[in-house]
Amino acid sequence: MRILYAASEAAPFAKSGGLADVAGSLPKALVKDGVDARVIMPLYGDLKMRDKLEYVTNYSVPVGWRSQYCGLFKAEVNGVTYYFLDNEYYFKRRGLYGFYDDGERFAFFSRAVLETLFYIDFTPDIINCNDWQTALVPVYLNLYYRHLDKFNRIKTIFTIHNIAYQGKYGTDILEDTCGIGHRDQHIVEYDARTFMKGAFEMADKITTVSPTYAQEILDPWFSYGLDALLREKQYKLCGILNGIDMEANNPATDPKIPFNYDVTNFEEGKAKCKEALQDKFGLNKDGSPVFAMVSRMVGMKGFDLVQSVADGLVDRGIELVILGSGENQYETSSLTCAPVTRAAWAPTSALSPPCLRQIYAGADVF
Repeated sequence: MRILYAASEAAPFAKSGGLADVAGSLPKALVKDGVDARVIMPLYGDLKMRDKLEYVTNYSVPVGWRSQYCGLFKAEVNGVTYYFLDNEYYFKRRGLYGFYDDGERFAFFSRAVLETLFYIDFTPDIINCNDWQTALVPVYLNLYYRHLDKFNRIKTIFTIHNIAYQGKYGTDILEDTCGIGHRDQHIVEYDARTFMKGAFEMADKITTVSPTYAQEILDPWFSYGLDALLREKQYKLCGILNGIDMEANNPATDPKIPFNYDVTNFEEGKAKCKEALQDKFGLNKDGSPVFAMVSRMVGMKGFDLVQSVADGLVDRGIELVILGSGENQYETSSLTCAPVTRAAWAPTSALSPPCLRQIYAGADVF
């Protein structure tokens, strides 16, 4: 089987959250099982490991009524081939998301994913798209490519990692930027013009990161307005539980943690890693438990709940380590805890794999 994993981020090259972890570890696991799994993603300006990239070719990609340059690079890591799509106008920026033209940037990327198949010796059986940034891939495939021999047998899977971010944009960008005419705008129209809705309509299968999440998003409380549509598409919705990369997250062999341990020396190793974590964040070392959280600081992650109990936990002698960034109301709240001897906050700039793994290795409760 041949699978092309289309994602806006993938470890170890670019990461803002859990999507990158999955895009980096799932194809690696599939390759070990004999699947020809490859990853395709944007070539960002601050992409890591740029020295590993090999130039392949360049071509034009339709973006509405015009064409845009696309350079193709590739690299191989852990047996997985990664393709990188280069356009400096769209991607040579600091950071991955949050720009005024994100709709145009990822419409370009989605169309470029399909155009790339003309220039590589690889035709996937399945294209696995992830979150709104790749939601137009199934739409473009069915509107503009399905009639071609190279594309007529490709199936698409759309995976929801975070349903709160749906790619909502106005009608004004639909034809001019996305190349979706008035006749077809119903495909992405649902309360607003929503990229994710297009994937729900056109993908052969919709998956989520766990069976529980697949059920939750059928409820209005969790669906951010898409529950009725998902109930209509429930026949092709299922949840597949995210796993963990046991090689990258193994305290017995990880060179980035202060002390290696396994089941044979767990207590000693855990204690030394915990002490190093407390030193790193300026916490007490009096035997108190360390509770840790690594996440984007947004309401949908439950930070309002964390905020409401943080002082009570600290009052009971529990030490807190919170790593992340996001909405100002939560960042400000966490920053006020920083001088307290039993709580520490670190920004996303510290969100490097070594720091993450030191927290995993040293915390009593995660």
